Amino acid sequence: MGEVEERLKNVIARDGSAHLTLIDPEKQTPETAAQIASDAAEAGTDGVMVGGSTRAGGRLLDDTVLAIKKATELPVILFPASEAGISKYANAIFFMSMLNSRDPYFITGAQHLGAPLVKQFKIEALPVGYLLVEPGGAAGRVGKADLIPRNKPELAIAYALAAQYLGMRFIYLEAGSGADRPVPVEMAGAVRKAIDVTLIVGGGIRTPKAASERVKAGADIVVTGTVVEHAEDRRAKTGEIVKAIKSAGGVWHKRYTRRPSCGEEIRACDRYQE
Repeated sequence: MGEVEERLKNVIARDGSAHLTLIDPEKQTPETAAQIASDAAEAGTDGVMVGGSTRAGGRLLDDTVLAIKKATELPVILFPASEAGISKYANAIFFMSMLNSRDPYFITGAQHLGAPLVKQFKIEALPVGYLLVEPGGAAGRVGKADLIPRNKPELAIAYALAAQYLGMRFIYLEAGSGADRPVPVEMAGAVRKAIDVTLIVGGGIRTPKAASERVKAGADIVVTGTVVEHAEDRRAKTGEIVKAIKSAGGVWHKRYTRRPSCGEEIRACDRYQE
């Protein structure tokens, strides 16, 4: 386990949940991205994801990552749409396979093209099974996804288990950036009960209540992005969401965490076992 993954696991073990702030390098200058990250850090976010549904890369991506790292000590995790979304300056990368894509490029194509760069740059790879849920947004369109229907949690479970059995240590349920509806609470809960790995939920989460509900359903990590970009007071808005996530995570912690008698660190998966 690498440094960033261990850090996330420790946050989840301590707080019951973690929050990540997503910044799309194409939507603002590197300087503005750095300010967003700084505000998010002061509000309590646990890390910064950099990427989006388009194939932004090159100097813009590098400059954005460097600006964020200069502004905050939070880990910067790449969230690439393609092999172009790799920067040697990042701390880690969500090395994702979009399992419900119709296009092999998004399942293994971009991955085999990008893998040598990840190794060359010594970027910590976090293996992720990436699942697009209705409405899917730009990520669903660009990724040519067979979107998981909102009323089909059993399909999400099947994909999530497939990802786990393939060795992926993170499952990411994504409704799409700026989606009008986030991943259903019932789906997040059903997937949580079925898997033993870290569950990430993102897309369309705009309010503290929506974030809290997904954590109570079992999300280990909640991702927000668009809501912060559009907020008049980014720090306050992020702070409200982070507070809700940590509060909900604490509820799960009290109900489901077992502390090993030997005093070793709490395992994140134990919080779901009564």
